[in-house]
Amino acid sequence: MSDELGVAVVGYSFMGKAHSNAWRNVGAFHPGLPRVRQQVLAGRDSAAVAHAATTYGWAESTTDWRSVVEREDVQLVDVCTPGHLHHEIALAALEAGKHVLVEKPLTNTVAESEELVAAAERAARDHGAVAMVGFNYRRVPALALARRLVADGRIGRVRQVRAAYLQDWLVDPEAPMTWRLRASEAGTGVLGDLGAHVVDQLRFLLGDAGETRWASGQLATFVPTRPGPDGPEEVTVDDAAWMTLGLADGAVASVEVSRMATGRKNALRLELYGDRGSITFDLERLNELTLETGGGDARMLVTDPDHPYLDAWWPPGHTLGWDSTFTSQAADLLRAVADGTDVAPSFADGLAVQRVLGAVTDSAARCGARIELEGS
Repeated sequence: MSDELGVAVVGYSFMGKAHSNAWRNVGAFHPGLPRVRQQVLAGRDSAAVAHAATTYGWAESTTDWRSVVEREDVQLVDVCTPGHLHHEIALAALEAGKHVLVEKPLTNTVAESEELVAAAERAARDHGAVAMVGFNYRRVPALALARRLVADGRIGRVRQVRAAYLQDWLVDPEAPMTWRLRASEAGTGVLGDLGAHVVDQLRFLLGDAGETRWASGQLATFVPTRPGPDGPEEVTVDDAAWMTLGLADGAVASVEVSRMATGRKNALRLELYGDRGSITFDLERLNELTLETGGGDARMLVTDPDHPYLDAWWPPGHTLGWDSTFTSQAADLLRAVADGTDVAPSFADGLAVQRVLGAVTDSAARCGARIELEGS
């Protein structure tokens, strides 16, 4: 595990900052993994990306991502751009034999995701390359513990899931236009932005039983135009979405996601109801889990060394933050590179999520019709 990996991150804004922080710190908390060299940060604005590179600890910056994937001193490419660029950048990196991390969702379309899955399989076979999708909430210790509790049968067979991921940063109709509100760049709105996390959590927490067999949904755009650089601009994605998902083992999931929920800053709530108990999680209390198995609710503070991911961090009772999930994500990827083991979530996992999002989009266009998914 002594080899050093040159890392490049493409994108320097919100996710680029979060991922840069992870690469800067992963060696301090996971010293037994391959060392990381923060080689280059890529972005469109030369002055802004140069400033970000200096701030986040990168050796250099560039505005040409194509040159990055061809460099011999870069072995891992981390894609943190808007969704419409994921496919092109990740495909080029895989074809160059690089390890690749792509921030969720994998791409904006099922077809693009299918192409990346095939490219990842070729890169793994020909170059030993590892490809991962950045669903960082899999690295929340409480959610990793919830997965363990479900697998151990603590709540029995899951019959029903209620999930809501609510934010309020678009409540003001004068909030300015951003790429996240353009279908040409984001693909979908809150459905892909927040809904993707929920769909992935269903698959993560429930395993095979969390696979979606059918979907129905509705989308809503409450503010049709936003102030743009040249005047009012049409919003071409959804502000809120509702999904009903039929899962593989007969359970039904009810999902609501919104960026228009006044007073909710980053509220992901998951409720799993089984025939022997229930599990509840709230991202705004991300170190806690509530387990009910017939004797009343038991609040669990997930901060002990034997809990998932905690052995690398602090003494018992000292909580972790949102940023820690990205560091743990980077560590998992480095471990897979070093050991030659499978990584999760893989590009195939990203494709599975995209297929559900596509089915919900199709359902909404057909007035909520039930859409059967492939293999159902």
